[in-house]
Amino acid sequence: MRAGKVWGTTEEVEKNTSMEFHRLEFKSGYVCSEHLHETKWNGFFVESGEMIVRVWQNDRPDEPDETRLLAGDYMKVPPSTWHQFEGVISGIAFEVYWSEFNGDDIIRRTTGCAVS
Repeated sequence: MRAGKVWGTTEEVEKNTSMEFHRLEFKSGYVCSEHLHETKWNGFFVESGEMIVRVWQNDRPDEPDETRLLAGDYMKVPPSTWHQFEGVISGIAFEVYWSEFNGDDIIRRTTGCAVS
C-alpha cells in the first residue's frame, strides 16, 4: 500500500505481528509531523539523499537532538520519544517499526512482607 504525504510517499513493504517495514520517498525542504509511538521503536535507514532526524528528550523538551543521516546511515528512536524527520536532499529511506518484550518491566511500589 502506497500513501502520499506532504513530505513525499510511504509504501508498506511488510507488516506482521512483530514488525512493520516501509519504503519512504522524502522531499527536500519538508518535514513529517512531530510524533511518538507509545510502544514501538522506529528505525531509519537512508538509501539515498540526506535527512535529519530530530529527537526530543524528556529533560529538554524545547531543544531536540538532531542527527544527520546520509546514504548508508541508520538510527533508531525509542518508544514514547517525540521525533520528526526532515528531508535535506530528496531521497529514499527505509523505516522499520518493532516492539520489544521486556521481562524486567516490573516497577515495584512496595516490597512483599509478612502481614501481622
